[in-house]
Amino acid sequence: ELDIAASLEPDALIMADPGMIALTRKRYPEMNIHLSTQANTVNWASVAFWRDLGLRRIILSRELHLDEIADMHARVPDIELEAFVHGAICIAYSGRCLISNYLHFRDANQGTCTNSCRWEYKLAYEKGSIRDIENAQQPYIYSAPPGDGFYLRESKRSDLQFPIGEDEHGTYLMNARDLCAVELIPELIRTGISSLKIEGRTKSAYYTAITTRAYRRTLDDHVRGRAFDTGNLRDLMRLSNRTYTTGFYTRNPRQYGENIQDGYSAGMNEPVVGRVCDYDPQSGLAVIEVKNRFFTGDTLTIITPEKDITFNVDRILDKHGTMCDAAHGGAEHVRIPLPEDPGPFAFLRKTNILNN
Repeated sequence: ELDIAASLEPDALIMADPGMIALTRKRYPEMNIHLSTQANTVNWASVAFWRDLGLRRIILSRELHLDEIADMHARVPDIELEAFVHGAICIAYSGRCLISNYLHFRDANQGTCTNSCRWEYKLAYEKGSIRDIENAQQPYIYSAPPGDGFYLRESKRSDLQFPIGEDEHGTYLMNARDLCAVELIPELIRTGISSLKIEGRTKSAYYTAITTRAYRRTLDDHVRGRAFDTGNLRDLMRLSNRTYTTGFYTRNPRQYGENIQDGYSAGMNEPVVGRVCDYDPQSGLAVIEVKNRFFTGDTLTIITPEKDITFNVDRILDKHGTMCDAAHGGAEHVRIPLPEDPGPFAFLRKTNILNN
């Protein structure tokens, strides 16, 4: 698989295993290697170690303070440092977690985490025989109480139970808030960071577009000497999130890093209703891939890399050119008039006037 990856000529490979890194350095000496956050780089000596092995960039652990990052760069300035700025924060140190694999056979260490630590669970106590646990073909999931002890029941799969330990402090599953460091961009730049990383597991193309735009704009504004635009933060607040925190960058968040109210994401009620596929300048009509239902008369906002454009839907034409009152999701394509050409891949978001 290493040969296959190299044949694709990627800009770099993100790696954590020292053996694989050494093999790649030997077999493909010109390949850029970025060290994964799962290598848990938390001090300048580790940075120097990986630099001496020929790595070009280190993706730092998410548990670092701004002062610690600045110290790393000051002591080892000849290697690039990358820092997480937005997205889910894993309860395990730098993402080395087994919960998703344990509950759903989807390995966080292979990029398929289901964020199981954030779901809603109920704690139950059952009696039985411990031998049932030892003899079970699948000792990690039970459809009936197998033995004495505590079990977690996931709210959407109440027929399954997961054994879990508990002590006087409680049960060690938690729902971390999402990281949002957009207001710390000036401080991050001063530490010597070369690249900002946005976490995007299980996220949509719209989520990726909005977060990337918000951080790109904030970076550009800072370089040009402009004040922070709160509109970028407002865009991030519109996205589905579990409430935000700045993580460890300014302090140890302790209990402030947890959302103990619920395990669900929240955001402004402004769903994405479509994506622009094509635009005809002659008729002013755009072909829209419908994601969620919208109606004639709705107020929509066009989301482009440069700006937002708000307009009212005057009419909707189906694929046969027939006027209709509503467009429905499910890969349906319709045509609607737009005030201008937004460019390909622009999104349409339903606008909640109260939120604006």
